[in-house]
Formats: sequence, structure tokens, C-alpha cells
Amino acid sequence: MKRSWRLYVLGLLILTAGVLSLFHLQPAAYAEGEGQTVYIIPVKDTVERGMASFLERTTEEASENGADHIIFEINTPGGRVDAAGDIGEVFQGLDIPNSAFVTNRAYSAGSYIALNADEIYMKPTATMGASGVINSDGTAADKKAQSAWISSMVAAAESAGRDPLYARAMADANVDLEELGAPKGEFLTLGPTDAEEVGYTEGIVDDRNELLHVLGLSDASIIEEEPTLSENIARFLTDPVVIPILLSVASIGLVVELYSPGFGIPGTMGGLALVLFFYGHIVAGLAGYEAIILLVLGIGLVIAEFFLPGGIAGIAGVVAIVSSLMLSSQDMGHMAMSIGIALLVTIIVSILLFKFIGLERGFFRHIILNDSTSSDQGYVSSHNRLDLMGMEGETITPLRPSGTADFDGERLDVVTEGGFIPSNHGVKVVKTEGSRIVVRGLKKNEQEEEKE
Repeated sequence: MKRSWRLYVLGLLILTAGVLSLFHLQPAAYAEGEGQTVYIIPVKDTVERGMASFLERTTEEASENGADHIIFEINTPGGRVDAAGDIGEVFQGLDIPNSAFVTNRAYSAGSYIALNADEIYMKPTATMGASGVINSDGTAADKKAQSAWISSMVAAAESAGRDPLYARAMADANVDLEELGAPKGEFLTLGPTDAEEVGYTEGIVDDRNELLHVLGLSDASIIEEEPTLSENIARFLTDPVVIPILLSVASIGLVVELYSPGFGIPGTMGGLALVLFFYGHIVAGLAGYEAIILLVLGIGLVIAEFFLPGGIAGIAGVVAIVSSLMLSSQDMGHMAMSIGIALLVTIIVSILLFKFIGLERGFFRHIILNDSTSSDQGYVSSHNRLDLMGMEGETITPLRPSGTADFDGERLDVVTEGGFIPSNHGVKVVKTEGSRIVVRGLKKNEQEEEKE
């Protein structure tokens, strides 16, 4: 029964991964037209590595299918700088004419993405800018990171022939552009009118149809790309907030499983969390099969540690697991922090388990001895000579402090309470502990009474 249950859980994990992979086959939406072909690719929500993977896939499809133009519809509050850098490389590698269409907002990393496009168009209510780089805790990044990001913004503007001053002002609060509503100390944010005046937009349009008309592509065939379900899942699973949660659930589930009989819900949850973690990172292009191999090897070594002496297998297993997680991350620092959070949470849960549940259940019951060898339960190391208690005899050899004594014709090995007793001296048994017989020397008057 236990074996069939484990096979069921393993099958469930494999089925989950298989079903998720099928979701990657979601097709794009087509609108028939004449002549040219236009790809519409959305750039929305938080900018992260999953978005970069999505844009890589869709732009490659557009290139392979001979697209005449790509329109990137942008509506994002920004996101990760490293992901934005990857997306910038995608734009710079495009041979297809392309336009960024800011439908609502293009802040932070979103403005950088827009600046990498050949042309920029904006809706009448859209805004672009506010691109200062900050840490995940909301504080300003260090000067080195800020300098690198400002340089990236300037380079993106220059690559399309735009005045780099305004790109710098979007990322550097020290630039004073009070005439555009961004005095020193504030990041520049451009509305459509200001953007048109400074050459940061080629036009203001109400909707996509008007944009197609302006581009001379009203009769083009439209192909609308959307993230597949698997890509949406991957974008969620690779979110910096979700990663430590997944790792915590995985580690807690596996630890709790050690305290539970058989293989049940905690182990299943831990296994699914690991599957989801690596699935999201594989779809996002962050993890390869080498990370999976390292993970499986690490888990195997940790299990082997329970049966092998020395601790080397366990240490190697932990190193392999951590290495697999690090290989799956683009940001080593964030992954290290996520692993630290998961470790801290797991330690707290483990302490609670030790304190309130104990080790009498689950996997540990096979490797930890809980029984005690007390005489109340009938455990004895040898026959206990309780019949000798109080018996008096005479030493045959000196006791220093051990030796031999005679008790009614029975020679026994005895030990004193610590002092020396010469041979032919009277002794009395004061304690028996299994084969250990403790004696005390008799005083002279006690020996004479014994002889009488």
C-alpha cells in the first residue's frame, strides 16, 4: 500500500510538469489583411526575466515569419534592471522596423524599453519616465548601480537619435529640468505633449487603429501575441517575492514529512514547490537540465547520508542542491537571500517540531532509538545478584580497590567503595549493579562477632 501511494505521488509530480509544459503551445491571435504583416506584442505588468523570455520568443517568431513591423504596446510600472537590460538587447538585435506604443505608463524599466524602439507613440493620457533605480526594499541603489543605469538610459536614447539629456533626467534626480516639471531632486516624467516637444515621441494617437494608419499599415495582417499560460505562470513563479516563498514551502514540506509516517501531504507540497520553482525558471530560460541533475544528485546524497558514516555525503548533497538553485538564478544575491530566508523559516519550524511534536514519528523513528534500558521494563545487562545484598565474607586477595572475596565458599570478583582492604579481611556487600559487586570492609569488632 505504501509503495502504491508513493508511486501515485511521483506520478502526480510528473503529470503536473507535463501538463504545465503543454500550456506552452498556446497560439497567437490572427487578423487577416492584405500585403504587410504587423506583430502586436504587449509589454505589460512588472518587468522581470519572464517578460524577457516572452519577448525573445515572440520577436524570433516575427523574424522567422517575415513580419514587416512590430508594435510593442507598453503599459508597465517598471521592474528589474537586469531583465530590462536583456530586453534592450532583444530590441538592439531586431532587423524589423518597430514602434513602442505607450498606452498608459512606461515608468522606470518601461521607459528604458520604450527608448530602445525605433519610434515611440503615446496615447493622450500616457506618461513616460520616473526611472530612478531603487532596491527591492524601496531604498536608493548604490552609486555604482545608479551610474550604470543612467548610462544605459543615455545609450538607449542615443541609439535612436534622441537627445540624451531627457533620458538622463528620467534616471538622475540631480538634473534640473524645472521647465518640464522636474526640478533638481525629482525624476523627469514626460506627458505626450512634452515628449513630442523634446522629440521623445513621433506622435500622439488615440488607439491602435490610428497608430496603424499613421504607420501606413491599415491594411496589414495583424498578429497579436500574448504570453502563453506557461509563460504567465513562469513570470509569476520567477517573481522576486514568490521565489523565497516557494523555497520555504519546499524545505518546510520536506522537513515536516520527516516527522510524518509514510509519504503524505507535506512531502507532496514540498515536492510540488520544487517542481514549480524549476519549471518557472526553465520556461523563463534561467535554468537548464544541469540544474535539475544537480538537484536530483543533491537529494540523493542527502538521503544517503542517513545510511553512510562520515558526513561527507550530506555536505556534498547540500552543496549540490544550493548550486542547482544558484544556477537557476540570474541574480546570485537575490537567490542567496531567498535561500537564507527559507533556511531561517525551516529552522524555526524544525525547532517547533522538536519542541511540540518530538521525534517519535516519521522517518526519524527508523534511525533514532527512543527506548531506554531501564530495569522497570525488564532490561538488564547481566544477572543482578540481589541475593548477595548484606552478605558478609572474607577477602582472598587484597582489594586495590578490586579483587576476590569468599562468600560462603563462593569466590566472587568484588570492588570496594574506593579504599584499600587487605587479604583475609572481613567485607560486607553493600551494593550490586549487574556483575559489579561493591563491598565495604568490616571493623575488627565486627569480624570477631562474625567468627563467634
